[in-house]
Amino acid sequence: MSFSIAQVTPFAWEDEHEVNAFAGELANELAARGHRLLVLAPSRSSALIRDSRRLIRAARDAPERLFDPDGGVRVLGVGELMPLARRTGPSPPVDVARTMEEVLARVPLDFVHVHEPFAPSASSVALRHSRSLNVGSFHAPAERVLSTQVARRFVELFFGRLDARTASFAATGDVMERVFPARYELVRPGAARAPRTPRDGTVRLAFCAQEERPALRLFLRALRRLPGDLDWEAVVWSPTGAVPVGAMRSRVRDRLRVVSAAEAGESEILANADVAVAASLGQAPAPGLLVRAIGAGALPVAARLPAYEEVVESSGRGLLFEPGDVDVLAGQLERLVREPEVLDRFAGDPPPRSWGDVADQAEEIYARVAARRHDDAGRPDVRRRLRERRAIDVDLHMHTDHSGDCVTPVDVLLATARERGLGAIAVTDHNEISGALDARSKAAEYGVKVIVGEEVKTADQGEVIGLFIEERIPRGLTLQETITEIRRQGGLVYVPHPFDRLHTVPDYEHLLDVVEQIDAIEVFNPRIAIPAFNEEAVRFAAKYRIVGGAGSDAHVAKGLGAVRIRMRDFDGAEEFLESLRDADIIGRPSSLRYAHVQALKFLQTRATPSAARRATRRRKVARAVATRDPQ
Repeated sequence: MSFSIAQVTPFAWEDEHEVNAFAGELANELAARGHRLLVLAPSRSSALIRDSRRLIRAARDAPERLFDPDGGVRVLGVGELMPLARRTGPSPPVDVARTMEEVLARVPLDFVHVHEPFAPSASSVALRHSRSLNVGSFHAPAERVLSTQVARRFVELFFGRLDARTASFAATGDVMERVFPARYELVRPGAARAPRTPRDGTVRLAFCAQEERPALRLFLRALRRLPGDLDWEAVVWSPTGAVPVGAMRSRVRDRLRVVSAAEAGESEILANADVAVAASLGQAPAPGLLVRAIGAGALPVAARLPAYEEVVESSGRGLLFEPGDVDVLAGQLERLVREPEVLDRFAGDPPPRSWGDVADQAEEIYARVAARRHDDAGRPDVRRRLRERRAIDVDLHMHTDHSGDCVTPVDVLLATARERGLGAIAVTDHNEISGALDARSKAAEYGVKVIVGEEVKTADQGEVIGLFIEERIPRGLTLQETITEIRRQGGLVYVPHPFDRLHTVPDYEHLLDVVEQIDAIEVFNPRIAIPAFNEEAVRFAAKYRIVGGAGSDAHVAKGLGAVRIRMRDFDGAEEFLESLRDADIIGRPSSLRYAHVQALKFLQTRATPSAARRATRRRKVARAVATRDPQ
């Protein structure tokens, strides 16, 4: 199966960063296998940003044009995230959010694969605007993950849109599971074998200061401890070339070169090294550096940090020392210089894990997640039959006085439904079915079709509605147990207001656990105070191809039909679901309507004395019964 995929990294594409390496190498492997790939990244290149904007504009009427016509990987620069104070030049960089939204809203994508989606970043912006299935990959070591706690609530909001999560290292996954609980699948980075310059007898040491800069002084101190008779040379690679080595003793300085990014890339430095030192003191370890060093044929000498230890143990290559222990670091380097046969032992070995292995694992994750999407074809034969039926308006969510928070009598509900022009209603009282059964028994008298339903409160996973059921389902079961009971009765599983965070709702992980068993999802509820919650439901239903429904969630008669569905008349659950596939939702969100209906509910259930409520109820029932159609 071929997918359309966007890989999103938060780091400027020009940086030799391990996250960029992961996204880029994975994209290349997937494109070679027939998938269509975009890479979306910030950029420092005005040319890349300008060319990307031109491509995006040209593809507005034909989004497919954004993909490389030759099947390669298309890299789009989406601007650069930076404070205004740091911006230079006559005009600010292209707005990342605007560009990302334009691409993700137009291009037909199966997956948006975001790397390090901590906020604020291009990756978190992509999660905000994605309408596709989302995979999140976390590469940062534990120390960096913990630093995200400052923006925890903001981060959690976007993490709640991830359909699969991966961690590059077990240490990262362990911390993520504690801090942001979910399942993180281990997908270690690969390593590409690089062409090497043969060693001529001198042992070559390398230190990459871009990510390991805090430990540079430790590395330099270790070099000073090496005996003077050893045959070695060292390279410090620094993107800027700025390294404080002026105070070094002359004999060490003569063996040491500082190389900037303008002179050589990190990959070139590692390919010409026999030993790569990662001496992090724990502030910001870079385990990807060890992986790249192994792929380049260099042997790692690393501080004993969980992420580094994991790479060394999983690859079977490398030596360790306690963080900050300059004597042991110097001793390990001296051993390798005196015994180069230790280096020769690994010289011709292939890298322990290739990028092809990573792509294999990513494809398996994509296929597994995509398989959870519903078959939106449904039953075409049933839908053809329904075309001959008349169109009716339906409200799928409402309550009667059989619910503890509603005082609308069944007769009043049915009379109001008829007055509002509704052809069918679903009565969904809270944890009770008696009101729905009563309504169905009287439905013919009012000329309104009634679907028997129940809005069931689960133990701790929100509410779920069973439609077309016959028996009351007790509250307090798990979400899965409730769904099983609905299914046992031959009913349909309908999830109401799934993302209304002002009420008890199933969280994203709970919905993912049962997504295959959901028949329909409420994508519009006018009682939801924040429109973004409805939008989140629309997004979820669309990417999993779940049939969308809507209902007024009326707790007072005046709220009935505030939103309705225009669909073909149906007979039974199967015809109903097929009719719902082609239905139109009629109604618009309105904070005024929400406030008005909520006020009416409060006045009728809380602020009015019980005797007055009983008298009002009797009058309403009498009026409703008097208006029944004679049978």
